[in-house]
Amino acid sequence: MKRQLLLQHPHHHRPTKLLFFLFTLFSVVALALLALTLLFSPLSFREDEELDASHRRPYCPNVPDGFICCDRTTSVRSDVCVMRGDIRTRPGSKSIHLYNSKMDNVTRVVEEIRPYTRKWETSVMSTIDQLRLVAIKDNHNNGSDHRCDVMHDSPALVFSTGGYTGNVYHEFNDGIIPLYITSRRFDKKVVFVIVEYHDWWVMKYGNILSQMSYYDPIDFSGDNRTHCFPEVTVGLKIHDELTVESENNMSIANFRNLLDEAYRPRIQSIEKEEEKANRTEKEINSPVEPSVMKKPRLVIVARNGSRGIDNEEDLVNLCEEIGFDVVVIQPTKTTELAKIYRDLNGSDAMIGVHGAAMTHLLFMRPKTAFIQIVPLGTEWAAEAYYGEPARKLGLKYVEYRIVPRESSLYEKYPRDDPVLKDPSSVAAKGWEVTKEVYLDGQSVRLDLNRFLKRITRVYQYAVRRKNTLKMDYDWSWQLPTKNRAPARKEIRKMKKKTILFYFFDSLFC
Repeated sequence: MKRQLLLQHPHHHRPTKLLFFLFTLFSVVALALLALTLLFSPLSFREDEELDASHRRPYCPNVPDGFICCDRTTSVRSDVCVMRGDIRTRPGSKSIHLYNSKMDNVTRVVEEIRPYTRKWETSVMSTIDQLRLVAIKDNHNNGSDHRCDVMHDSPALVFSTGGYTGNVYHEFNDGIIPLYITSRRFDKKVVFVIVEYHDWWVMKYGNILSQMSYYDPIDFSGDNRTHCFPEVTVGLKIHDELTVESENNMSIANFRNLLDEAYRPRIQSIEKEEEKANRTEKEINSPVEPSVMKKPRLVIVARNGSRGIDNEEDLVNLCEEIGFDVVVIQPTKTTELAKIYRDLNGSDAMIGVHGAAMTHLLFMRPKTAFIQIVPLGTEWAAEAYYGEPARKLGLKYVEYRIVPRESSLYEKYPRDDPVLKDPSSVAAKGWEVTKEVYLDGQSVRLDLNRFLKRITRVYQYAVRRKNTLKMDYDWSWQLPTKNRAPARKEIRKMKKKTILFYFFDSLFC
């Protein structure tokens, strides 16, 4: 009892309380020092967030009349300059002049810029025409140099269609999407001035350009007239690969809507032409059939040569046997984009081997499925250039990485060669080696038994979306006589699983 009383005596708690106080004080001081360190450190978390979001800041905001502002630090991908005031183009000298400059006490300011969105690639940037932006403080020459052949009330946006233009990926990633991002704030009241102008490019993307600007584009070098503008932006703002970051009423979904508006009139025209050509007396007089559940449509984007699918015909047969309505397209540089857009916009799924043609994923509706076949040595590029953009667009992205035996390289190299066993070590030798071995020197022969499970899951997903948990049991799935690699039992098993999946799913939904 005495011992218990001693333990309960208040004086026996003083050391414990003192230790607790000291521990608390130490913790508070440590946290305070940590907070100060983070606050004033050059690479604090706060600054990291600002750096990550730097592309969202307005470049050169609120530039006053008589000034040039160039943003060369916000983005590693592009420079952007803004001029405001009395501005005139000088095509012959590859320059744009701002008269009556109010920039400090300097009588003449010159900024140089190459208006292309790959400024970190010195090799390609060296091929882009460099423009001189000249600010002149006093205007003593009111003669021919200061004349104005064409007066514009709207601002100009100057960019180049040089560089990698000709490759559809770069045409969208380096040109069309940055053009959308940069021109959006003008609400179509902007004149596009193109350096290294190409008639074919303007014709190819005319439908899209007309959704961004009310005016015809100007050929900077080919039009010798002096054009006058109240404001000029030189260079394009770019976010990420095939991406529009959400900001200021702008997103990749908005860009997708713009494509819809751009191609809808032409698609309607194509459909009317086809309907007229295909109409027959029998079709006109035939009774109306009851609505039949449509098969999900699969578009296979074909390639010839490098990274083509050697057993493409077998793949088509397999997909048809599973239940897809299969369409094979092979886009070329001269293929009308409206026709490609029509095929992909109306599809439920797309299959293609990694390459520039996968850029057409932008034409797909959100929640449709995109299967990218990834050859050896292209894993990083496939994910960065198409996988991540597909997810941001809202597609169901499915990656199918081939194994060495599915590559044509399997027949060219020993089984233990790094080309087959360790592609990353080969890629470390440089881009030229990667391009020669994996991009230009490889085709694909799919193991259809291996591919079967992946494509069946996509089919299940597509049917569920298309038919709202209703199944089409009328499968005609006779196997092709040429290739029986995916055994009848396997396909039958998959189809039974699909039926059961939707039966039980419908019970609990």
